[in-house]
Amino acid sequence: QVELLESGGGLVQAGGSLRLSCAASGRTFSGYTAGWFRQAPGKEREFVAAMKWIGRSTFYADSVKGRFTISGDDTKNTLYLQMNSLKPEDTAVYSCAAARGIINSAIRTHSNYNYWGQGTQVAVSS
Repeated sequence: QVELLESGGGLVQAGGSLRLSCAASGRTFSGYTAGWFRQAPGKEREFVAAMKWIGRSTFYADSVKGRFTISGDDTKNTLYLQMNSLKPEDTAVYSCAAARGIINSAIRTHSNYNYWGQGTQVAVSS
């Protein structure tokens, strides 16, 4: 069992930056795929970024590529999402998720992840 706890959300002006953290307990992230998804009011949950912990392969949604960076810290057993050049359309609840054994073609599908955090709110003002 993996428990995930996000932090780092908040209110920021357009063009600003935030760093989200997702701390895992119960098990280490090693051997897992860990990712970030977001859901804006009235919209479907969408993929943001993911990382295979072993080998550190990364995957990004086109909408955040070049602005967001996913990374991990083994010593802290924590996943990060550095978000730069934020836009109002990035406003959403951001959740981290983890699972074992996800193939690359399935990594952007939220139903393939079986561990989820509670989410953290990110609001970007124009």
